[in-house]
Amino acid sequence: MLSPVTFHLITNLLRHNDKVLKLPNISVKVFDVIINYIYGGKIPLEGFETSVIFELLIASNELGLDELVEHLQSHLVSKCASWLRLKLAQIYRTSYQIKNLEIIQNFYNDIIAKYPDTIFESENFHSLPEDALISILQRDDLQLEESKIWEYMIEWGKAKNPNLPTRLDKWTSNDFLSLKETLNQCLPHIRYFSISWEDLVKNIYPYQQLLENQLFLDIASKIIAPNVPISSLVLPSRKQMLSYIITDEHALEISSWIDKKETPYIENNPYEFKLLVRGSRDGFDVNTIYNICDKISNTAIILKVEGTGEILGGFNPLEWNKNYNGWKNTDDSFIFSLKTAILKNSILRRALYSNNFAIYNCPRDSQLAFGFALFLNGYLRTRKFCFCKVCTGYSKSIRSNEFISPPHHPKVPDKFLFSVEEYEVFKISPKIR
Repeated sequence: MLSPVTFHLITNLLRHNDKVLKLPNISVKVFDVIINYIYGGKIPLEGFETSVIFELLIASNELGLDELVEHLQSHLVSKCASWLRLKLAQIYRTSYQIKNLEIIQNFYNDIIAKYPDTIFESENFHSLPEDALISILQRDDLQLEESKIWEYMIEWGKAKNPNLPTRLDKWTSNDFLSLKETLNQCLPHIRYFSISWEDLVKNIYPYQQLLENQLFLDIASKIIAPNVPISSLVLPSRKQMLSYIITDEHALEISSWIDKKETPYIENNPYEFKLLVRGSRDGFDVNTIYNICDKISNTAIILKVEGTGEILGGFNPLEWNKNYNGWKNTDDSFIFSLKTAILKNSILRRALYSNNFAIYNCPRDSQLAFGFALFLNGYLRTRKFCFCKVCTGYSKSIRSNEFISPPHHPKVPDKFLFSVEEYEVFKISPKIR
């Protein structure tokens, strides 16, 4: 629906064709597309470069085409997510500098909550708009220690006050007051009561002048006498996610497969999933798994395939060994493809009986595999070296035929190779009751 301003602009242009409508921020190409949309009500986006679609979004927003703005945002998030991730620092900042881009803001905030370094360690962090920083601080699922969140907030505030002394012991009361005024809207969103005593002394105490006296007293009181009532608002601790890839429902399903249940658990998971390795945190080389998981048994490796959204994985009841190169035998390993928006039901494939080629443990070549049914090779993130083949070690494939390399093909064709967007390794242990 056209806004009144836009309606006036367009009708005025049509009635007075000798007049020139000046819109200096909108290119002729983009304006032609918008005119076609106004007359036809549709806008085919096929064939447009993503940068042009984003330019079209900004222009549509400037003209008050709210319905088109929402449609273009949804298209970018669903069809151009990789491009948006690549442009995160630039477009995230832009989304807060102009109104009505909440869909893109939420898309980026979900990413930042999982991967805080994408914004906190970026060269553009200091120029982040205040309301963008506040939206991050408000996230209950921000995956970062509270003391680190405090440090980044202080760093951002200092960048807004470049004249502050470098050494804290040289600060005056006015210096602290300047920083406090800058951070006035940010300070209430720190979860002070979730910070350890050691981090409070190290990171918060030097900046105690930023806090209201009662809040600082209540923080100390909560540690010294935790059962004594306080007057300050206690925000809940941030939620630490089990996984960036799987849901609680997925974990219940994997647990049921370990116990060889016919139907999956639906609640009260009998197993604890302890995160050992995460690619974005620890590195994407296969040998990272061997180094961290050496001599550890009962592990599940779970990965998200780049470009397809598939969630593949395998369970190994045996120990990984960074000093051994070769095959291992087990009947209790299995591989799987977990249900997603594009896969209605999960797929489970178990190792065949008396299988001498169930697990391939080969740190020497930076390779790790479940037969050849799920083969991880080298650097997983950017190099397409991983693959799935039909093999005798497991009952059937976990991927559709279009992604499966023929069983006896001497070399896996490039079209069957894939890279990994993210992976995680969990130690799975029975819960102590």
